[in-house]
Amino acid sequence: MTQTLTEPGTDLYPCRAPQPAARRLVIGIPTAGRSAILAQTVRFLTHQSRLPDLVLLSVSDRAHSGGIETEDLPFPVEVLLGPKGLSRQRNAILNSLTGADLLMFLDDDFLMAPDYLHEVAQIFERNPDIVMSTGTLIADGILGPGLTFAQGEERLNKAVRTPAERRFGPVVGGYGCNMAIRMAPVLAHELCFDEALPLYSWLEDADFSAQLQPFGRFVQPTVTRGVHLGTKTGRTPGLNLGYSQIANVVYLLRKGTIKGPRARRLMIRSIGSNLLGTLRPRPWADYRGRLLGNLTALSDLCLGRCDPQRILAFDRTRTYHDGRWRKTAR
Repeated sequence: MTQTLTEPGTDLYPCRAPQPAARRLVIGIPTAGRSAILAQTVRFLTHQSRLPDLVLLSVSDRAHSGGIETEDLPFPVEVLLGPKGLSRQRNAILNSLTGADLLMFLDDDFLMAPDYLHEVAQIFERNPDIVMSTGTLIADGILGPGLTFAQGEERLNKAVRTPAERRFGPVVGGYGCNMAIRMAPVLAHELCFDEALPLYSWLEDADFSAQLQPFGRFVQPTVTRGVHLGTKTGRTPGLNLGYSQIANVVYLLRKGTIKGPRARRLMIRSIGSNLLGTLRPRPWADYRGRLLGNLTALSDLCLGRCDPQRILAFDRTRTYHDGRWRKTAR
């Protein structure tokens, strides 16, 4: 059921207990090995009608920031150095904030409409019971070969010529490429991303959403629009991702943050998609490697050793691309 957004100065729902408005709107970007697209994305934030108060780049190597923090931008940019892995890098961002902050997690290849930050700040200020918001995607390149920066910008500019309807509806959880989080309940209840999910941390956003869900509403406003480019450089090798598509689901099912029906849907969808991609290869994704990872995880499950951490021991020097296995640099 969708709800209509209210006019300034009014709340969509009455508050049970007033909470302070966020003092800062912080953008957090965990990134690895994609400094060129990261720099473009950070520069694109200058088009926001409501600029961020701080941009945090979470990296395992300062070279991954591409030096963007030294550029003359209309907002401060800071680099957080820490261990590699999406969950760990997200936690580094969480650990640097206060309970009064509003955090906007972005992927390093997500482009926001110019009014995105203004709208999300207004929604959280007027509706203190909202603890998470995830945007409405105009396009998602992750579902195909990906979009160039120019293609993403063109699609975004075309879409924003038409004003969005001012409404939002409930959503199960946030999409990690663009999700806004009220930090007060996160810090009060010591919530964090699960670091047992290594490297790409498949489904870390679903697990975190399930932890946060008891403390307020999740919404998806139509007025917060953006484009996810789905850039393919720096992606997890197919074998690793395929293993995580099964092992991480099993782990979260046992943990209780994903329920049985959803777990089955996720695993069946992954295996089906990877099988189809193996039969009809696409140059932008290692479907054969992913399918092999799926089957390896299922075998490990039968042997009682299925564990998300096992991907750390895999040989990451071989990937399947464009019809053949190839050696890659470590």
